[in-house]
Amino acid sequence: HVAFLRAINVGGHTVTMDKLRRIFEALGFDEVETFIASGNVLFSSPSKSLSTLERKIEDRLKVSLGYEVATFVRTAQEVVAIASYKPFPAAQVRTAGAFCVGFLAQPLDAAAKKSLTALASTIDRFHVHDREVYWLCEKRQSESKFSNVVFEKATGARVTFRGANTVTKLA
Repeated sequence: HVAFLRAINVGGHTVTMDKLRRIFEALGFDEVETFIASGNVLFSSPSKSLSTLERKIEDRLKVSLGYEVATFVRTAQEVVAIASYKPFPAAQVRTAGAFCVGFLAQPLDAAAKKSLTALASTIDRFHVHDREVYWLCEKRQSESKFSNVVFEKATGARVTFRGANTVTKLA
């Protein structure tokens, strides 16, 4: 499994990857590894329920760290499929300033999709597939008005974004 953690190191909080590994090991997970110091944790668990794993991890992180950390879990096979998915033409991805994948707990409903579509701009394009949102920014991300906060306010859904290159490396 891969756990994508949102905002693990924000607001003056710093969690070392060693501490994060220990928290996951204390949950009884095996083969725990962190990938890049941005809240990506690989682990093994016999549990088949991703939502149960997400709640278990979120609950332990809140107790251990003292603040909420939204968690989005995918199987290794799902991460491979996400990395292989091509929502935009390859030429557009090559010339883009940023190409990111947003991880959701549940697929967006029709109203949330409509709200996301309304956020598209001359530089920002979106594509929704299952529990992921693909964001293509034709310029640098710093030039975009789009962010996690904007997404969550518009859709009412929690999300965490990763660069597509990071997702490919995880796959």
